[in-house]
Amino acid sequence: MSGWGRSYRYVGPGELKAAFRPGSGGRRIRSAADFGDWIMEQSAAELAEPFTFVVGVDGVLRLAPRRSEHVACAGGDMVLSAGEISFMREADRWTVNEVSNQSTGYCPDVSSWAEVARALDAVELRRPSGFTHEVVFRRCPECQEHNIVREDDFVCVFCGSDLPTAWNVDPTA
Repeated sequence: MSGWGRSYRYVGPGELKAAFRPGSGGRRIRSAADFGDWIMEQSAAELAEPFTFVVGVDGVLRLAPRRSEHVACAGGDMVLSAGEISFMREADRWTVNEVSNQSTGYCPDVSSWAEVARALDAVELRRPSGFTHEVVFRRCPECQEHNIVREDDFVCVFCGSDLPTAWNVDPTA
């Protein structure tokens, strides 16, 4: 556990974690200069869709192409948050256009926004005040399946059991 917030271990399919190659993680973005270098390398087609992101347990933002697995972006490590993020050019600077915690591999709680905000502030990116699309993840206590809660309906889509209102995806957390 870091000195930051709750950390999340990978809870997705084992074959995805097994397929990632060490050293193939997302690009570490520690400063505005790092972001500037990285964004200049992106094509117009890549900028037209969201990117995969994680915030490592060191609080550093990592970015990868959208079709990258979050576990690969994280280098197989635990994270403070994970999801998708898009950027847009606003006047003379880049800003965060949209950001979500949509990662079915890590299933981070919406409370992980604080870690995302800190990481974005560290690289001087203007950002929204919270996730622009919040995904609520829960693990069913009965069938153990991971669920995405929609419209505050805390019922398992697999077996119909009630889901807890508090985050519980990782039974070891």
